[in-house]
Amino acid sequence: MKPIVREPSVRLALELICRSGLDRLAGRYLRPRGVIFALHRVKPSEPTGFDPNAPLEVTPEFLERTIVSVRAEGFRFVPLDDVPRLLASGAREPFAVVTLDDAYRDNRDFAAPVFTRHRVPYTIFVPEAFVDGTGQIWWVELERAIRALDRVSPPGSAPTLSCRTLAEKKQAFERIYWALRERKEDEARAFVRELCRRAGIDVGGLCRELIMSWDELREMAKDPLASFGAHTSGHYALAKLGLERARAEMAGSRRRLEAELRRPCRHFCYPYGDEDSAAGREFDLARELGFETAVTMRKSLIDDHHLGSLTALPRCSLNGDYQDQRYVRALLSGVPFRLWKLVRAVNSLRRPQTAPAPSLPREASS
Repeated sequence: MKPIVREPSVRLALELICRSGLDRLAGRYLRPRGVIFALHRVKPSEPTGFDPNAPLEVTPEFLERTIVSVRAEGFRFVPLDDVPRLLASGAREPFAVVTLDDAYRDNRDFAAPVFTRHRVPYTIFVPEAFVDGTGQIWWVELERAIRALDRVSPPGSAPTLSCRTLAEKKQAFERIYWALRERKEDEARAFVRELCRRAGIDVGGLCRELIMSWDELREMAKDPLASFGAHTSGHYALAKLGLERARAEMAGSRRRLEAELRRPCRHFCYPYGDEDSAAGREFDLARELGFETAVTMRKSLIDDHHLGSLTALPRCSLNGDYQDQRYVRALLSGVPFRLWKLVRAVNSLRRPQTAPAPSLPREASS
């Protein structure tokens, strides 16, 4: 199981960068070519106490403030279509791109009006099974099942966990979530389906509740600011699939999106997008299938060298736990990402028995 940096640790690191002025100092020398922002849900805050997927949610107000802040830092918002050309041109004005994963209905209801007011182009990455109502938004299913149950059994032979208190539910979610991320995709989803059955949760109903329909996407496609990219058919971690199944997930997603929206699909987003979910084989597949760009959840800004790796572009997550414009400015400086790479490099020199460096906060569905 991968260890996790808890929220106070990340917040402390960002606070230290902001208060020391390191972001402002470094910004003079580390000016990136651009940034690709990753979002998922945009909706008013509705805290319940047990909100393990809160990192995937930002408020419309935070999104609006972020757009203003990013422009104030000298970035120009551009469509994802423009990224290859801008990198090839050598233009020095930094650019910003907005992407949203999974086609949540709140993207239409709360994010699109903000983009319209500020004339910001955006790309939504669509997993077709979610839109069809046949997919599993399993991280949400897991949250709702644990909220409903008093006891859960983790995958494998681990002892049953009590979920009676808020603290117990939080611990159970983290333990089971990461255990599932280690397992094969089909096994993990079968486990969550059984958990939902016990909790009385309609798995298919979650897609209908949270995800836009094809008709709704077609209506959004009329917006000249909107574009759409493929996100696989079933939102699987491609690196865990065999080659032909991975290729079919990517190519099938593209064909379906083009058929439904009647427009070319030039861009791709790897589900989850971390090193364990997408790597060299997947990057080559995206190139082979003719995608102009493909984005990951490897956290970094865009620099000149990314012109040679357009199917492995990093993104900067707008995390719901850190909705503070000072943190956005710190991220745009590139300092947090460089420090994190340094930590990982130092950690890699340690002996094998030494605990590995913890990961950045999870983004469950990227």
